Amino acid sequence: MTPASLLDKLEEVVIGKRQQALWLLVALVAGGHVLIEDVPGVAKTRLVKALAQILQLSFSRIQATPDLLPSDITGGMVYEPSTQSLQFRPGPIFHQMVLVDEINRATPRSQSALLESMEESQVSVDGTTYPLPEPFMLVATANPVEMAGTFPLPEAQKDRFLLSFAMGYPTLEEEQQMAYQLSHADPANDLVHEISVDEVLRWRQEADSVQVSRPINDYIVGLVRATRSHPQILLGASPRAVVQWIRALKAYAWIKGQTFCTPDDVQALMPVILGHRLIIQGGPRQNVFDERQRVLREILKEIQDSVVVPVESLS
Repeated sequence: MTPASLLDKLEEVVIGKRQQALWLLVALVAGGHVLIEDVPGVAKTRLVKALAQILQLSFSRIQATPDLLPSDITGGMVYEPSTQSLQFRPGPIFHQMVLVDEINRATPRSQSALLESMEESQVSVDGTTYPLPEPFMLVATANPVEMAGTFPLPEAQKDRFLLSFAMGYPTLEEEQQMAYQLSHADPANDLVHEISVDEVLRWRQEADSVQVSRPINDYIVGLVRATRSHPQILLGASPRAVVQWIRALKAYAWIKGQTFCTPDDVQALMPVILGHRLIIQGGPRQNVFDERQRVLREILKEIQDSVVVPVESLS
């Protein structure tokens, strides 16, 4: 199965969300994690579960609540009567595809339990380090509208997500097609394992060999640095954004069948790479979600227009 045919299969399950499925696949191939910010009921969980099922990845779902403990995520030591000793019992984080639903409802203490797993692909419990399975990908969802009783993610944790996007509501035609389809048979019930884990790891190796020229590297650096001096941005993107942008760029180009990257590829990734890393002047957290997205699009367009696009030695 090719990446294109995989996206076709996902679009059968979640109608009209091919672009969002592409971003998930980019993150998986790049070895990164995803933050999906959107209202409930727009098929976030359905899309992630479908991807895990097709790729034969073990899947777990963590429902974040204020009483969720770090040990509920990582697991802990449990007394085993048969051996009369303490043994480690892995938590739900020990799966290849982990969905953390409504992550902003978990307390900062529980949110921090995810940091090591996201950055190091490992978990430390009682002084012992346990590696997470490969490949490992964490997808977190957050409701940007309902803020009562939530704990906004700190910038340090947001920065660890490779990319972020919204699902959005379907069009009239897509919603009608979805309703008709589900009234007859759910295509998610017919999904079969079509790609092995070894194949996914091979994809990562192939994507890593995609060439990123010096002009493209410099272009990305210029865009990131421009976020730090824009008058409407209180906090710009960090150097980590440069590194993760390049990782995502290689994966995006490989999925498109390219052996090198272009300025168009860089610009296509710009909103999903930078959107969650910027704090907009004037308290964006107080803005309604749609308004913040509109302002963010305008700012990113200004930044894109302010940086010279490379035209030489792209391959």
